[in-house]
Amino acid sequence: MTGNPDASAALTAHALYYVAKRQAVLQETPLPSPAQSEARVKTLWSGISRGTERLVFEGNVPHDESERMRAPFQEGDFPFPVKYGYCAVGEVEDGPAEWRGRQVFCLHPHQTRFNAPLAMLAPLPEGLPARRAVLAANMETALNGIWDSGVGPGARVMVVGGGVVGLMLCAILSRMPGVETVLVDIDPQRAALAAHFGIGFSKPLDAPDEMDVVFHASGVPAGLSCALACAGTEARIVEMSWYGSQTVPAPLGLAFHSRRLSLISSQVGSVAPAYRARWSHARRLAKALEMLADDRLDALITGEIAFADLPQALPDLLAPGAAGLCTAIRY
Repeated sequence: MTGNPDASAALTAHALYYVAKRQAVLQETPLPSPAQSEARVKTLWSGISRGTERLVFEGNVPHDESERMRAPFQEGDFPFPVKYGYCAVGEVEDGPAEWRGRQVFCLHPHQTRFNAPLAMLAPLPEGLPARRAVLAANMETALNGIWDSGVGPGARVMVVGGGVVGLMLCAILSRMPGVETVLVDIDPQRAALAAHFGIGFSKPLDAPDEMDVVFHASGVPAGLSCALACAGTEARIVEMSWYGSQTVPAPLGLAFHSRRLSLISSQVGSVAPAYRARWSHARRLAKALEMLADDRLDALITGEIAFADLPQALPDLLAPGAAGLCTAIRY
């Protein structure tokens, strides 16, 4: 038995579905009793992953990538209708006795309640605010990018693009011994956030060069051009943006070859090669949650809305160039 019979009764939950280009609705979805190896989670918060969910909202997930783009608990197929998302935080309300009442993170779409295998639930470390935990997927992406980059103590590092992932990178880099980090962004308001994390800031035209490692996280081709231009001889550029079906011009002429630059991709779906033999996805997620024990990261949550208002809010939240960083969804 998972819990008391009343708590295990089948329920109806509400979930967000992307149903057409720039259109989302809330739909009822049946929620059966959790199986023996599952728990039922009452959602407290979820987060919008702006880059990826914008592509889903716009119907721009490439056909050839549709399987690799599937979220763990996705329902439906791209482009529409599809239940999508992967930043849910909740409290176990039914399941094994030792799990009930625990707050957990799960790679689950936006939904009021859900069942999930226990193996897919990551307990929140003691003291981690549930609201901040919606950043776990972003932290995991940033951590994997750091591993892919090979950055070490004393390096000169640039982060191009001050979105959530870019600023997560800055937060990690700011605590690495001797690393000199500069954030490059076209928005001068990002300077205050750079200072918040104790790093430098520059606009693209004033960006320094001869960097040892450059992370590109702006999501636009101009940012990639900036990243390539600022890399030093034999430096590594880590491409962390994902462009969906967009064709991206990359300036691989000029001094790209003579400076022997390395341009690599980083994607969170696989653990970085240097760590893959020892680290599972679950271990990496647990470490990402542990690394969220940093009060500075609350600055990355710049908005909050009620779940019931999410369909009406998404066109503004996911508009190109929309202000703000992560929006927390309150249940």
